Amino acid sequence: MATTAAAAAATLSAAATAKTGRKNHQRHHVLPARGRVGAAAVRCSAVSPVTPPSPAPPATPLRPWGPAEPRKGADILVEALERCGVSDVFAYPGGASMEIHQALTRSPVITNHLFRHEQGEAFAASGYARASGRVGVCVATSGPGATNLVSALADALLDSVPMVAITGQVPRRMIGTDAFQETPIVEVTRSITKHNYLVLDVEDIPRVIQEAFFLASSGRPGPVLVDIPKDIQQQMAVPVWDTSMNLPGYIARLPKPPATELLEQVLRLVGESRRPILYVGGGCSASGDELRRFVELTGIPVTTTLMGLGNFPSDDPLSLRMLGMHGTVYANYAVDKADLLLAFGVRFDDRVTGKIEAFASRAKIVHIDIDPAEIGKNKQPHVSICADVKLALQGLNALLDQSTTKTSSDFSAWHNELDLQKREFPLGYKTFGEEIPPQYAIQVLDELTKGEAIIATGVGQHQMWAAQYYTYKRPRQWLSSAGLGAMGFGLPAAAGASVANPGVTVVDIDGDGSFLMNIQELALIRIENLPVKVMVLNNQHLGMVVQWEDRFYKANRAHTYLGNPECESEIYPDFVTIAKGFNIPAVRVTKKSEVRAAIKKMLETPGPYLLDIIVPHQEHVLPMIPSGGAFKDMILDGDGRTVY
Repeated sequence: MATTAAAAAATLSAAATAKTGRKNHQRHHVLPARGRVGAAAVRCSAVSPVTPPSPAPPATPLRPWGPAEPRKGADILVEALERCGVSDVFAYPGGASMEIHQALTRSPVITNHLFRHEQGEAFAASGYARASGRVGVCVATSGPGATNLVSALADALLDSVPMVAITGQVPRRMIGTDAFQETPIVEVTRSITKHNYLVLDVEDIPRVIQEAFFLASSGRPGPVLVDIPKDIQQQMAVPVWDTSMNLPGYIARLPKPPATELLEQVLRLVGESRRPILYVGGGCSASGDELRRFVELTGIPVTTTLMGLGNFPSDDPLSLRMLGMHGTVYANYAVDKADLLLAFGVRFDDRVTGKIEAFASRAKIVHIDIDPAEIGKNKQPHVSICADVKLALQGLNALLDQSTTKTSSDFSAWHNELDLQKREFPLGYKTFGEEIPPQYAIQVLDELTKGEAIIATGVGQHQMWAAQYYTYKRPRQWLSSAGLGAMGFGLPAAAGASVANPGVTVVDIDGDGSFLMNIQELALIRIENLPVKVMVLNNQHLGMVVQWEDRFYKANRAHTYLGNPECESEIYPDFVTIAKGFNIPAVRVTKKSEVRAAIKKMLETPGPYLLDIIVPHQEHVLPMIPSGGAFKDMILDGDGRTVY
């Protein structure tokens, strides 16, 4: 088996010869390397090595065959996963995937985590990948099982998460006949995966799985789907493990190391600037050390996207925390006033830029990203480098270390200006007696965990408050559906992160609407006794939609109340009772004075725990730049208690 991209390319001709006379599996055209760097454990480029596969596990009583003896295609699949270093999968069985599950029971290496819904298992695989950098693997049956993966695949594509999704399919002879539980999942997922396969030859399984992991984790990471008909899973064959990958076009298009002259040009711009800003995204998740060193050498303040939280410590004096629609005033001020914007591993998303013409309008822009499709897509840079951000930062730091001129002292006036903005416009909220401000609950959690917990969220107001009020100190500490904005992400993603980080406290900060969408995964965290703490900020509403109704629709409620209209004074549904039905300890708090003790008890209780915190639905996430607005349009005060 080839162990480097170069070696893989060199053996392509031999692989093609070996395949003569064999039926190829179907797959669509491989797109160019799509990519943020740093979201995967396997660092791949045209010159960097691919992590070699693990050796074959020893024979066991459940696997009595020798290396040259035939076994089912499903067993070949599971062995291929083992050789790719897989130790955990998230799989829910069905008719077309039963063979895979039977093979998993024969694996001495792989543990299956039985989530109670395919969407839950796929979000768990995403949480596992986001929190560890390793490829997350999920398995589903054909038809509805496969289509239940769709939201998570779209989420992984938008957030550049390395995942391999394996689906069972009806037997080859039945494809296209509208057979029971048949869906053309390759066609369904074509535009929401980085690549996908329909395997039509059992002998292709070793190569396809090797390619799937390489594609998922190299370039800009993303999800890869492998669809395997049931008769292929049942077919007997002797696997050939030294088959080479067949990805000549993809490998040729992987970005090269950044040119030194381009890096020198970037440093010249830094030297000429007086108000530089680092705008850092999810593409820097594997570059935390290099980024901190670059800031140490240059003294440039840092703001991060929602995906970039933790890539630079948010408690660092040079951190401006998050920018964008619900970013800090001082972060958005800095971008608006900057004369140089260093955009590293970002895609100039609309929730960051607002009115694109007004975003960083005074600044020269340097854009470094591994995905050539992102360069100039939304905002035209003055200098662009299509490369691995980690390699670019290493190169910049090396040049700075060699330089006799240090630039950090040049920006003291800029630092003072931004410090003034921090003092004048800190994040804050109002209190109303014993009502519990949701921001306060997150601040208490931050204090009691010392900012060390892994945080997962659903989508909505609670997501933004978690981004604003928790301190993120390291990459992969923050897990959230950023690009797709998929409600129901928080609980299964937290469980996946817990599987990837045994013993580490993981907190799902959730809203009542998001939590209810995958509440069934309480079963998994109880059965596996995972230390996942669920902190529901329960306002009985779809809070973010309510906020927009308050601001832009005269507070007209259009199906955003999630409680019981016949008895609005009661909390509905009763999450505490539901949690106890799953045998999970749970408590509800309704007063601010109860919050600290309740969170402390949640954190001290072994295993899973649910804390239902009742918060007012009138609270708004602030600051807020209206959609399509600019820095000058920022809203700083008000809530649902005010008529607009």
